[in-house]
Amino acid sequence: MFMLSERKMRTQQALAFLLLFMIASGASENSSTSRGCGLDLLPQYVSLCDLDTIWGIVVEAVAGAGALITLLLMLILLVRLPFIKDKEKKDPLGLHFLFLLGTLGLFGLTFAFIIRENETICSVRRFLWGILFALCFSCLLSQAWRVRNLVRQGRSPSGWHLVGGALCLTLVQVIIAVEWLVLTVLRDSKPACAYEPMDFTMALIYDMVLLVGALGLALFTLCGKFKKWKQNGACILLTAFFSVLIWVAWMTMYLFGNSELRQADAWDDPTLAITLVASGWVFIIFHSIPEIHCTILPSPQENTPNYFDTSQPRMQETAFDEDVQLPRTYMENKAFSMDEHNAALRTAGFRNGSLGNRPSAPFRSNVYQPTEMAVVLNGGTIPTAPPSYTGRHFW
Repeated sequence: MFMLSERKMRTQQALAFLLLFMIASGASENSSTSRGCGLDLLPQYVSLCDLDTIWGIVVEAVAGAGALITLLLMLILLVRLPFIKDKEKKDPLGLHFLFLLGTLGLFGLTFAFIIRENETICSVRRFLWGILFALCFSCLLSQAWRVRNLVRQGRSPSGWHLVGGALCLTLVQVIIAVEWLVLTVLRDSKPACAYEPMDFTMALIYDMVLLVGALGLALFTLCGKFKKWKQNGACILLTAFFSVLIWVAWMTMYLFGNSELRQADAWDDPTLAITLVASGWVFIIFHSIPEIHCTILPSPQENTPNYFDTSQPRMQETAFDEDVQLPRTYMENKAFSMDEHNAALRTAGFRNGSLGNRPSAPFRSNVYQPTEMAVVLNGGTIPTAPPSYTGRHFW
């Protein structure tokens, strides 16, 4: 009986040890392949949480933050929409939403380059890359066209014209992307992931044309007589300029740099993912935030007079300056006071009097003192001395 119970205990210990060994081996195997991920995560999404591929986590976090800020900007526009009364600021609101929608798509497409590729993922990458960038660059081009008209003429095209122009320009890239997928994937029966970097870049020539067009048109927004809109043109110019730098950098690395460093298979997806994130943040910082700030900011009233601006000449509102005549009693009183003043000087001894011989000095005539009537005739401002006034003369 004692031997039977001892054998049973040994069997239970062996089973428990075997179970712990299997759990430990499974955990070690999972930690070696996807350290930082859960046990039930599919291998396709390992790069989203694998601590061994840290670039995926960093890019994922930056893209997620950009997507949240983009949604916040769209929410701000929706909340402030009923309070925007200026026509020149209300017309491009549809274009702003369209641009933010394209930026949000760029941040979302970043995750397609982090997860492991398959036929569906590769098709999404090839199709949406050019379309989303075409949408953003078309909105930039339409914005540059709008600001150019505002700077030169003081008025912009209607909102429907701006949105319609951007969508028509984007539709061209949609046709190019569909044709590219049909010819390479459906007709030739090639795998969607089996494409050369040069083939991928050549399908984006139209995007480059839109970007260069936006950069060139943004230069003309800095020339015009309506200077308050030039800051919008400067933001568009900076956005297009930094976008050109990003595109030159990623195409250089994607076409030549990665292959020269013999890291084409490992660095191609990180290069494209970083390009999407960097472009999205450039769009937000240099275009979306300044444009939305100018849109929700109340416009200053241009007709309000500036009472502290002394550089402008005094405007004559009525013909009062020409038609007014001094009352007769005032003239008589003024003449009487001057005669009385001169007589007082003579009797006081200033001319051959008891105080000695001093030259006659009408000491009040050399001090310019405007009267109340002079202030009224000058529109409420204190007049200056006449050109012939040379200052007080002392004896």
